[in-house]
Amino acid sequence: MAVFLTVGIPQPTKAADSLNIKADAAILVDADSGKILYGQNAEASLGIASMTKMMTEYLLFEAIEDGRVSWDQEYTVTDYAYKISQDMSLSNVPLRKGESYTIQELYEALAIYSANAATIGIAETIAGTEEEFVRLMNEKAKELGLTDAKLVNSTGLSNSLLMGMHPKNTGPNDENVMSAKSVAKLTKALLDKYPEVLETTKIPYKVFREGTADATGMLNWNSMLPGLAYEYEGVDGLKTGSTDFAGHSFAGTAKRGDTRLIAVVMKAVDDKGVGSYKARFDATRVLFDFGFGQFKTEEVVPAGYQFKGKETLPVIKGKEDEVKIAVKEPITMMIRTSDKDSYKPELVIDESLMTDGKIEAEIEKDQVIGTVKLVKEEGKDYGYLNETTDAVEVIATEKVERANWFSLSMQAVGSFMGSMWTGALDFVKGLF
Repeated sequence: MAVFLTVGIPQPTKAADSLNIKADAAILVDADSGKILYGQNAEASLGIASMTKMMTEYLLFEAIEDGRVSWDQEYTVTDYAYKISQDMSLSNVPLRKGESYTIQELYEALAIYSANAATIGIAETIAGTEEEFVRLMNEKAKELGLTDAKLVNSTGLSNSLLMGMHPKNTGPNDENVMSAKSVAKLTKALLDKYPEVLETTKIPYKVFREGTADATGMLNWNSMLPGLAYEYEGVDGLKTGSTDFAGHSFAGTAKRGDTRLIAVVMKAVDDKGVGSYKARFDATRVLFDFGFGQFKTEEVVPAGYQFKGKETLPVIKGKEDEVKIAVKEPITMMIRTSDKDSYKPELVIDESLMTDGKIEAEIEKDQVIGTVKLVKEEGKDYGYLNETTDAVEVIATEKVERANWFSLSMQAVGSFMGSMWTGALDFVKGLF
């Protein structure tokens, strides 16, 4: 089993800087390992607009998984959802007051068309009120490590657009905010736990309530999907966002071969500094081209690797004076091919096993005695979305039995006599 290793998160490399992404913030991530391939102002809290709906999707899938909600469950439209649905300046499908819609219908409208009233309907179904749903959203954000997230509604609309019906305990002009890094974390969490979300987000066009008077064509706002205006090979999700506050943003994902990437751009602009739908997809294209074109998964350290000059550890109270050690699993990481030789493994011994620099017998074969730290000797490294991942273990490659009582006694005598002799020599030296 290959293991992915965590390293620190320093500043961007020159190569990454040259991307010149025209956005307030951007990040590119390997969806499998969470390794950050590029970052630009990625930890600044900014408006996220409808990218918020990924959290609503996460909580919906969780509720369905737990049996609290079902796809064929019906939602009866409230005053709040009805009024929002009638504002066609927002992304919406028409909902009739008092009429019922299935959760499946509402979810498709959310995922494909970013329908705001449909999203409110899902929130009310799960939590009773949007206010309570917002509490659940912020609770989940903390659980997922989205430390900079502030969520005030389920849709990502500015509270000022909610006709005075915004959730209680939030202000009339409040906005949902998060960093690009946190948006990428949320995207990865959604893809990791509920990959079936892509079955809907990849649909380019669908008719809401086809065959009825309310039939509404839903053209996916993600124009990078195959067949749409800015199509890009491999794109199958995930969520756009646009408000005056957040600008034009996008959390996109694409897969080619075995590699899936996540790209987030926030408040993208064109060459003239003007925000537009095209600008966010142009910026995303640059990120995906960089990721798919320059990175690949490489084995940086093979299984069985031994550290030069530290092939063994000294042993006390053992039948042998030393034990051989080696890396247990290969270290596999997505990196630029040209950077492969820049990463060097360093040994980190578990000091709790050591006494005066030696490990005490008995030592079992395959016993873990430490971990590997990977250091990039040239240039910088962005690290991973999460601060910790599975550590790569260093193990003893052989068994060292504990010496019997006689051998231990002789070792103790030898150690005592050695210290006496050293003390005597030091005393004599002190006379001259």
